[in-house]
Amino acid sequence: MNLSKLLPVISLAGLVLASPPAHAEASKPNIVFVLFDDLGWGQPQCYNPQSALRTPNLDKLASQGMRFTDAHAAAAVCTPTRYGVLTGRYPSRIGQFGVLTTFSKPIIPASRTTVASLLKAQGYATACVGKWHLGMDWVDGKPGSEKEVPIGAKMTGGPNALGFDYFCGFTHARNIGTVIEQDHVIAHVEPVENQPLMVKKAVEWLDRRKVGEPFFLYYPLGIPHEPIVPSDEFTGKSGAQDLVRKDPKYGDWLYEGDAFLGKIMEALERNHLAENTLIIATSDNGAEHRAYEPLRESKRSIYEGGHRVPFVARWPGKVKAGSTWNHPVCLNDLMATAAELTGAMIPPNAGEDSVSILPALLGKSDAATREGTIHQSSSADLAVRQGPWKLIFKKDGSRELYNLETDLSETSDVLTANTETAAKLTALMQRYISEGRSTPGATQKNEFNLSITSEPKAKKERKTKKATSADAGGKSGAVRARARGMALAADASFD
Repeated sequence: MNLSKLLPVISLAGLVLASPPAHAEASKPNIVFVLFDDLGWGQPQCYNPQSALRTPNLDKLASQGMRFTDAHAAAAVCTPTRYGVLTGRYPSRIGQFGVLTTFSKPIIPASRTTVASLLKAQGYATACVGKWHLGMDWVDGKPGSEKEVPIGAKMTGGPNALGFDYFCGFTHARNIGTVIEQDHVIAHVEPVENQPLMVKKAVEWLDRRKVGEPFFLYYPLGIPHEPIVPSDEFTGKSGAQDLVRKDPKYGDWLYEGDAFLGKIMEALERNHLAENTLIIATSDNGAEHRAYEPLRESKRSIYEGGHRVPFVARWPGKVKAGSTWNHPVCLNDLMATAAELTGAMIPPNAGEDSVSILPALLGKSDAATREGTIHQSSSADLAVRQGPWKLIFKKDGSRELYNLETDLSETSDVLTANTETAAKLTALMQRYISEGRSTPGATQKNEFNLSITSEPKAKKERKTKKATSADAGGKSGAVRARARGMALAADASFD
């Protein structure tokens, strides 16, 4: 035997054995963003031990990672919050205060960077499974009806146009039975069948992922939003109670949604993906017609019950288990966080209101990540938050100031006694408006004429009467659309 011929082979084999497998090398973390629909801050027991509702998987996730006590959706209703999640930009900048319908046009242009397109450019596989509610262009105009679009109908301007490789979902709650995959309608299902189908599609997609190949899954559930339709598997099984609205099905419905979060967690474990995955579970706004003390009011409101939401994050070995973060964060912060995680550069005209929460997650700092945060209601009230202070700019021109550190329930308006603080917050809000952003960078243009300048009520009435007499319509098409969106935001079946 000629050993000289074998030696190179033996040496090469030794090198291969000595080197770690490709999947063991450091890789970019996977990101899973689970968005509940109308899950209130006071509903999970990890936020409210007295809650009679059950969310065992969300509670488990909180125990394994970080629970944020002061997290906020960009808005107090669905569509504008989702705009903020994917663009890292406040929806008030485009005048989006209400919600969309089945045939609403897309509100995110393909030219705008989204979390999905940012990560896709970094080599991530990307998927959106669930409730879209950000508009799409139907090829045949308005096929079918608001509640059902025919099988085979095609659309453009949806998730695939904004960086998602894969999409399976539905437009919004009123059309929950119409299932869309990629760019066309594939099926009609009963409402009770929709959410089990969505989690099945999400898990199937996760089962195709491989260790070392990064991915981003955006999983916007339709639970616990209406229609409240728990499947037979969960009906009567939760042992939960809806103490606020006394709906016997509500606790089971929420329990089912929580079980679907559990299926996502199980899929990550089964595929050996959990260790390198940042998973976030949160909500798009407060609970529907369900106020939970100590927060004031609920969904749609400018007060804390409208937009303060549960927010938990787990990343094994990186995020300390059982930890909490008590400074304000916003769902808009997903983009900047994803960028810092991956080393991606956010373009100057993107992510204008997104701030990375990575320092909080990794325990690198105890300081607040945000300088300030803007909130909005479904009726176009605005607020700016900085530290414990929250200044509200009501649509009618009135203002209110609260110190949330001493008055989380917002029961005592302290504007009169704190005029200097109010002036500073007003200046901050005005800067955020005029610069078109709340983060450092080049000034950007808002697509909506935002204003916090109040004017006397009598002057407003004269202006309204003058406009009405000059134009029978009274409003431009864009204004009419926004007004319609605000009206729909008051209809639970739409949002």
